[in-house]
Amino acid sequence: MIDQDGKKLGTMSARDAQKIAYDSDLDLVKIAPTAKPPVCRIMDYGKFCFEQQKREKEARKNQKVVSVKEIRMFSAIDTHDFQTKVNQAKKFLQGGDKLKVSVRFRKRAIAHPQIGEELLKRFQEACQEAGVVEKPAKMEGRSMVMFISPKASK
Repeated sequence: MIDQDGKKLGTMSARDAQKIAYDSDLDLVKIAPTAKPPVCRIMDYGKFCFEQQKREKEARKNQKVVSVKEIRMFSAIDTHDFQTKVNQAKKFLQGGDKLKVSVRFRKRAIAHPQIGEELLKRFQEACQEAGVVEKPAKMEGRSMVMFISPKASK
């Protein structure tokens, strides 16, 4: 049994503990019900719940949600378009987002997957200072996919 100030009152019957809590106009709350004997505390239960919700809300507020942004390219991409995609990728990575880079193969281009691998290697080298490859390039249906995560900020 623990009172509202944090002092240990020792082991006592449930009836005595409830009487003490009732006399001090507070609630008797089981803190560790599985312990032998169970640990109880005298406290204002409403205030306790409110403070716990407040702590959980603060923890959720401080959490950073990492979203996955996707950049799609085709196997036959021009140099300026490629550079635009690289610049956009760097902006996403510096913002702390993960990146999914996919190269889509149209029609008969799927017969030459080495073109996609080469394109993704070039893309990886261009984004080298902003991110690190999380999952290397691999074929998924008609497209080749690679995941890049942002570098840890110092």
